[in-house]
Amino acid sequence: MFYFKLNDDSELRLLEPRHADNLFMLTDNSRDYLREWLPWVDSTKDISNSKEFIEVTLKQFSNNNGFQAGIWYKGELAGVIGLHGINWANKSTSIGYWLGEGFQGKGLMTSACKSVIEYCFNELNLKRIEIRAATENYKSQAIPERLGFQKEGCLRSSEFIYDRFVDHYVYGLIKEDDNRLI
Repeated sequence: MFYFKLNDDSELRLLEPRHADNLFMLTDNSRDYLREWLPWVDSTKDISNSKEFIEVTLKQFSNNNGFQAGIWYKGELAGVIGLHGINWANKSTSIGYWLGEGFQGKGLMTSACKSVIEYCFNELNLKRIEIRAATENYKSQAIPERLGFQKEGCLRSSEFIYDRFVDHYVYGLIKEDDNRLI
Protein backbone atom coordinates (compact mmCIF):
# COMPACT_ATOMS: atom_id res chain seq x y z
CA MET A 1 0.00 0.00 0.00
CA PHE A 2 1.12 3.57 -0.65
CA TYR A 3 2.25 5.34 2.55
CA PHE A 4 4.86 8.01 3.32
CA LYS A 5 5.58 9.54 6.69
CA LEU A 6 6.48 13.19 6.06
CA ASN A 7 7.35 14.08 9.66
CA ASP A 8 5.99 13.47 13.18
CA ASP A 9 2.77 15.35 12.36
CA SER A 10 2.03 14.46 8.74
CA GLU A 11 1.82 11.58 6.29
CA LEU A 12 0.55 10.56 2.87
CA ARG A 13 -1.89 7.67 2.51
CA LEU A 14 -4.02 6.44 -0.37
CA LEU A 15 -7.55 7.70 -0.16
CA GLU A 16 -10.05 4.95 0.65
CA PRO A 17 -13.87 4.91 0.49
CA ARG A 18 -14.01 5.31 4.29
CA HIS A 19 -12.39 8.75 3.83
CA ALA A 20 -15.25 10.10 1.69
CA ASP A 21 -16.87 11.97 4.59
CA ASN A 22 -13.57 13.64 5.53
CA LEU A 23 -12.78 14.51 1.93
CA PHE A 24 -16.19 16.04 1.35
CA MET A 25 -16.05 18.04 4.59
CA LEU A 26 -12.60 19.38 3.72
CA THR A 27 -13.78 20.36 0.24
CA ASP A 28 -17.01 21.87 1.51
CA ASN A 29 -15.31 23.85 4.30
CA SER A 30 -12.81 25.30 1.79
CA ARG A 31 -15.22 25.60 -1.13
CA ASP A 32 -14.82 29.35 -1.79
CA TYR A 33 -11.06 29.17 -1.35
CA LEU A 34 -10.59 26.15 -3.64
CA ARG A 35 -13.01 27.36 -6.28
CA GLU A 36 -10.65 30.13 -7.43
CA TRP A 37 -8.28 27.61 -9.07
CA LEU A 38 -9.99 24.20 -9.17
CA PRO A 39 -12.72 23.57 -11.76
CA TRP A 40 -14.23 20.50 -10.03
CA VAL A 41 -15.35 22.16 -6.79
CA ASP A 42 -18.91 22.99 -7.91
CA SER A 43 -19.49 19.41 -9.08
CA THR A 44 -18.61 18.10 -5.60
CA LYS A 45 -22.09 18.50 -4.16
CA ASP A 46 -22.26 15.73 -1.56
CA ILE A 47 -20.40 12.83 0.00
CA SER A 48 -21.30 10.52 -2.88
CA ASN A 49 -19.23 12.71 -5.24
CA SER A 50 -16.20 12.36 -2.96
CA LYS A 51 -16.75 8.61 -2.73
CA GLU A 52 -16.93 8.32 -6.54
CA PHE A 53 -13.68 10.29 -6.83
CA ILE A 54 -11.96 7.96 -4.38
CA GLU A 55 -13.20 4.86 -6.22
CA VAL A 56 -11.85 6.21 -9.52
CA THR A 57 -8.49 6.95 -7.90
CA LEU A 58 -8.24 3.45 -6.43
CA LYS A 59 -8.82 2.05 -9.91
CA GLN A 60 -6.11 4.40 -11.19
CA PHE A 61 -3.72 2.97 -8.58
CA SER A 62 -4.64 -0.66 -9.32
CA ASN A 63 -4.07 -0.02 -13.04
CA ASN A 64 -0.53 1.21 -12.28
CA ASN A 65 -1.44 4.63 -13.67
CA GLY A 66 -0.65 6.81 -10.67
CA PHE A 67 -2.45 7.51 -7.41
CA GLN A 68 -4.22 10.11 -5.32
CA ALA A 69 -3.14 10.31 -1.69
CA GLY A 70 -4.59 12.15 1.24
CA ILE A 71 -2.27 14.51 3.05
CA TRP A 72 -2.89 13.91 6.74
CA TYR A 73 -1.85 16.46 9.36
CA LYS A 74 -2.16 15.54 13.05
CA GLY A 75 -4.65 12.82 12.07
CA GLU A 76 -6.84 15.16 10.03
CA LEU A 77 -7.23 15.15 6.24
CA ALA A 78 -5.59 18.37 5.03
CA GLY A 79 -5.48 17.96 1.26
CA VAL A 80 -4.77 15.71 -1.70
CA ILE A 81 -1.73 15.09 -3.89
CA GLY A 82 -1.38 12.69 -6.78
CA LEU A 83 -0.36 11.92 -10.31
CA HIS A 84 -2.52 12.79 -13.29
CA GLY A 85 -1.56 9.47 -14.84
CA ILE A 86 1.72 7.99 -16.00
CA ASN A 87 3.03 8.00 -19.54
CA TRP A 88 5.07 4.79 -19.31
CA ALA A 89 6.41 5.06 -22.88
CA ASN A 90 8.01 8.40 -22.06
CA LYS A 91 8.57 7.69 -18.35
CA SER A 92 6.80 10.89 -17.37
CA THR A 93 3.98 12.14 -15.19
CA SER A 94 2.53 15.31 -13.72
CA ILE A 95 1.67 16.11 -10.12
CA GLY A 96 -1.53 17.77 -8.97
CA TYR A 97 -2.26 18.97 -5.47
CA TRP A 98 -4.47 21.05 -3.21
CA LEU A 99 -4.79 21.88 0.48
CA GLY A 100 -7.76 22.93 2.54
CA GLU A 101 -7.67 26.60 3.45
CA GLY A 102 -6.89 26.02 7.13
CA PHE A 103 -3.79 23.95 6.36
CA GLN A 104 -1.86 26.52 4.33
CA GLY A 105 1.54 27.77 5.48
CA LYS A 106 2.67 24.65 7.34
CA GLY A 107 5.06 23.32 4.70
CA LEU A 108 2.75 20.36 4.07
CA MET A 109 2.64 20.62 0.30
CA THR A 110 6.37 21.08 -0.12
CA SER A 111 7.00 17.98 2.03
CA ALA A 112 4.32 16.01 0.21
CA CYS A 113 5.74 16.95 -3.21
CA LYS A 114 9.26 15.97 -2.12
CA SER A 115 8.00 12.50 -1.17
CA VAL A 116 6.06 12.09 -4.41
CA ILE A 117 9.07 13.19 -6.46
CA GLU A 118 11.31 10.67 -4.69
CA TYR A 119 8.70 7.95 -5.22
CA CYS A 120 8.40 8.78 -8.93
CA PHE A 121 12.14 8.81 -9.57
CA ASN A 122 13.25 6.02 -7.22
CA GLU A 123 10.33 3.55 -7.13
CA LEU A 124 8.66 4.14 -10.50
CA ASN A 125 11.95 4.94 -12.29
CA LEU A 126 10.40 7.86 -14.17
CA LYS A 127 12.51 10.36 -16.09
CA ARG A 128 10.36 13.52 -16.02
CA ILE A 129 7.82 15.16 -13.72
CA GLU A 130 5.70 18.20 -14.56
CA ILE A 131 3.70 20.56 -12.41
CA ARG A 132 1.35 23.05 -14.01
CA ALA A 133 0.06 26.12 -12.21
CA ALA A 134 -2.13 29.01 -13.28
CA THR A 135 -0.04 32.10 -13.98
CA GLU A 136 -1.92 34.04 -11.27
CA ASN A 137 -1.79 31.21 -8.68
CA TYR A 138 1.37 32.29 -6.90
CA LYS A 139 1.02 29.85 -3.98
CA SER A 140 0.88 26.90 -6.35
CA GLN A 141 3.83 28.19 -8.38
CA ALA A 142 5.96 28.50 -5.24
CA ILE A 143 6.01 24.71 -4.78
CA PRO A 144 7.84 23.70 -8.00
CA GLU A 145 10.05 26.78 -7.77
CA ARG A 146 11.07 25.82 -4.22
CA LEU A 147 11.77 22.23 -5.33
CA GLY A 148 14.10 23.04 -8.21
CA PHE A 149 11.73 22.62 -11.17
CA GLN A 150 12.48 24.71 -14.24
CA LYS A 151 9.79 27.00 -15.61
CA GLU A 152 9.62 25.75 -19.19
CA GLY A 153 6.89 27.85 -20.71
CA CYS A 154 3.38 29.19 -20.65
CA LEU A 155 0.32 27.46 -22.08
CA ARG A 156 -2.16 30.14 -23.05
CA SER A 157 -5.85 29.58 -22.25
CA SER A 158 -4.95 26.17 -20.91
CA GLU A 159 -7.86 25.61 -18.54
CA PHE A 160 -11.43 26.83 -18.25
CA ILE A 161 -12.39 27.58 -14.65
CA TYR A 162 -16.10 28.38 -14.34
CA ASP A 163 -16.27 31.67 -16.24
CA ARG A 164 -12.77 32.27 -17.58
CA PHE A 165 -9.77 30.71 -19.23
CA VAL A 166 -6.48 30.76 -17.33
CA ASP A 167 -2.95 30.42 -18.62
CA HIS A 168 -0.66 27.81 -17.06
CA TYR A 169 3.05 27.82 -16.43
CA VAL A 170 4.65 24.44 -17.05
CA TYR A 171 7.39 23.42 -14.64
CA GLY A 172 9.59 20.42 -15.38
CA LEU A 173 12.03 18.34 -13.37
CA ILE A 174 14.07 15.53 -14.86
CA LYS A 175 15.75 12.85 -12.81
CA GLU A 176 19.28 14.08 -13.52
CA ASP A 177 18.39 17.56 -12.23
CA ASP A 178 17.03 16.36 -8.90
CA ASN A 179 19.81 17.03 -6.38
CA ARG A 180 18.26 14.76 -3.76
CA LEU A 181 19.22 11.74 -5.89
CA ILE A 182 22.92 12.60 -6.30
